[in-house]
Amino acid sequence: MINMVQWELFRELTQTPAAPGFEQGLRRVIRKHLEPLADELVQDRLGSLFGVKRGNGEHPRVMVAGHMDEVAMMITRITEDGFLKFQPLGGWWSQVMLAQRVEVINERSERIPGVIGSVPPHLLDAEARKKPVEIQKMFIDIGARDKDEVESLGIQPGDAAVPVCPYVEMATGKRIMTKAWDNRFGCGMAIELLRELKGTSHPNTVYAGATVLEEVGARGAKTSAQMIEPDVFFAVDAGPAGDTPGIRDGFGKLGKGVVIRIFDRTMVTLPGMREFLLDTAESEGIPYQFFVSQGGTDAGQAHLTGKGVPSAAVGIVARYIHSHASVVDKEDVEAAKQFLVALVKRLDKSALESIRGH
Repeated sequence: MINMVQWELFRELTQTPAAPGFEQGLRRVIRKHLEPLADELVQDRLGSLFGVKRGNGEHPRVMVAGHMDEVAMMITRITEDGFLKFQPLGGWWSQVMLAQRVEVINERSERIPGVIGSVPPHLLDAEARKKPVEIQKMFIDIGARDKDEVESLGIQPGDAAVPVCPYVEMATGKRIMTKAWDNRFGCGMAIELLRELKGTSHPNTVYAGATVLEEVGARGAKTSAQMIEPDVFFAVDAGPAGDTPGIRDGFGKLGKGVVIRIFDRTMVTLPGMREFLLDTAESEGIPYQFFVSQGGTDAGQAHLTGKGVPSAAVGIVARYIHSHASVVDKEDVEAAKQFLVALVKRLDKSALESIRGH
């Protein structure tokens, strides 16, 4: 029997800032949750963190990873008038950024509120109003009168800024809106997995946790996979939903279950892995849908480490990822948890050989 999802856990995870390269605060939160559930914790030199749960054998060694970081910004310059110029960290589309709230994280880890601004349309000529505003022309306004006031707040170039969006259960009670579902969902699933495995038997050794620097090239997945040397890797992530107006041929709908990614620009799922995923979902009665993306996940890096690691990207879809607010379906999250637990409990040496196609 699978326990209920800890929704307050996801509130804590999503509301903790973690820009790429600035994951230390969130890592402390994840460590707090992993420590009572794991036999030990391991961490690579970039900061990716995993809890180890030993089962009935050292192998298969199963690595399950969300990623800590969210799309964010880095401060690059402070103007004499007290505005902050920035560059994106991760894949931002400029049209979702204007007039949105942010928090600048200063050297003391304090959160300084601000808003993304640009020249107002009233002051643009007719031709300029027809074009999207480029990120290079945007700035962050924290209400400072000049550069000295900005610096007095402990802000300097190289600091990070993150989106602001509260954790909101929507009116139907079935969906949740907040920032950073991509990918605090995966971080929460790793914790939920170890919670379900505590006190139970499983035919493998599980490393469940979260990587760093995914949004800027899945860098933490490479270093942590080299550290752990897994036999199998599962990236647990939230991908873009294809069920909103204006999308003609999208993959993945909210409320339709877990997504099984069969192709993206970084990896093609092995046939043996695909069959293992489908057999597990169908045997357990877990709703699923196929997913094809032009993006990528941590699996793209992890599967290339060592002699090659059979990998899969599984998870859910979320609307409006890589923006300030994203929406997920609670039943999809619950299905993903059930799916992940079932995959790990079934993954013995025989299953591994089938995945490899031997």
